[in-house]
Amino acid sequence: MTVEHASKRIIDGYARGDTDIGADDVWALEAHLERCRQCRDRLSTALSATAPAVTAMVGTVWADLEPRLAATATMPLRRPWSARLSRWLTPTMAPWLAMVMTVTLLALLLDVADTGFGPGQVSPVLLLAPVLPVLGVAASWSRGLDPAYELTASVPRAGLPLVLRRTVSVLAVVIPALLAGGGLTGVSAAQWLLPSLAFTSTTLALGGVVGVSRAAVTLVAVWAAVVVAPALATSRTPVALQTDGLPVWGLILALGIGVVIARRGAYTVLGAHR
Repeated sequence: MTVEHASKRIIDGYARGDTDIGADDVWALEAHLERCRQCRDRLSTALSATAPAVTAMVGTVWADLEPRLAATATMPLRRPWSARLSRWLTPTMAPWLAMVMTVTLLALLLDVADTGFGPGQVSPVLLLAPVLPVLGVAASWSRGLDPAYELTASVPRAGLPLVLRRTVSVLAVVIPALLAGGGLTGVSAAQWLLPSLAFTSTTLALGGVVGVSRAAVTLVAVWAAVVVAPALATSRTPVALQTDGLPVWGLILALGIGVVIARRGAYTVLGAHR
């Protein structure tokens, strides 16, 4: 790739369907083609020269579709902000994020109402904060919740960069809400912020192996059984959420990020949506 346009070698290889082109080069080319008409024309020319059978097939399909498209009412153009938003969110993420916000609000109300959680005792907001982002992350990269999952997982551009975009979009909504809830209830962000990020990175790391949804459900279930249930039974802040455990959470976060980077190619496989 050059600064302005794709090289002839990359375009010709892409047109031929060469398998020796690096995934990063393919990703960069597809991203460039979206905004460069000149390179799209070059690709069309290269495709006609290197794969005439494909060109003939496309021509046949287009000849059949053109009359039908002409008779079909034109769909309104998507607004620029809507197109940019679709790069960060799936259509089904809004209800899930609303659910996460509702759970946060309920935990806040329980804490403020002092329903058995007095001073010095465990806070519902503190118990739920580490795993709430995980629910949104699971929804952002789930086969059952993304109507375009096959298309999303089949192109090189939709790998780790898209996973990170959607994860950031979840954290951008959930973290401020938790910060506000913690401020109202006196829960320090130092107690839950690092565990939240560690859980998120671990979900993505395990998601590259067993699927993000399965990883999220497993981690939430383990957290509920090992931490939440005993904390509610004893009305004490669990050791995992005390300041002494922060170095361990930092290590888990670092390991999760390392695994995600090392297995970045796994997020272009359909299995990552399970």
